[in-house]
Amino acid sequence: MNEDQLPPYEFVDFANMPGVPCPCGTAKRGFESAPDFPATVHVTDISIDAQKHFHREHAEVYYFLECDSDAKLELNDSIFPVKPGDCVLIRPGTFHRAIGKMRVLIVSMPKFDPLDEHLAADNA
Repeated sequence: MNEDQLPPYEFVDFANMPGVPCPCGTAKRGFESAPDFPATVHVTDISIDAQKHFHREHAEVYYFLECDSDAKLELNDSIFPVKPGDCVLIRPGTFHRAIGKMRVLIVSMPKFDPLDEHLAADNA
């Protein structure tokens, strides 16, 4: 199907989508197969033991949906408290990890590619 034959809209049912493990916890990734949309949208449940990582090519926007009261976000070597309703743009090359339990809506541009997920421990 070419882009001229695409439907005018697409729905994603995150509630019934299986999650996949990631350095942060468990991610559900939407719009991976939409050829005309340059991003993916994820609902990610962050576990307490999220791993510090970065992306060489991807920018990510984190919108915090739910957070424990002590939730934080580490960006490079700085730690910031976060709460529901906060939003942050994480540019390529920025080391990041979530600290504490939370649910985050993430927009990844370009489309998420697991080969562009580099753990800090592997790049020390």
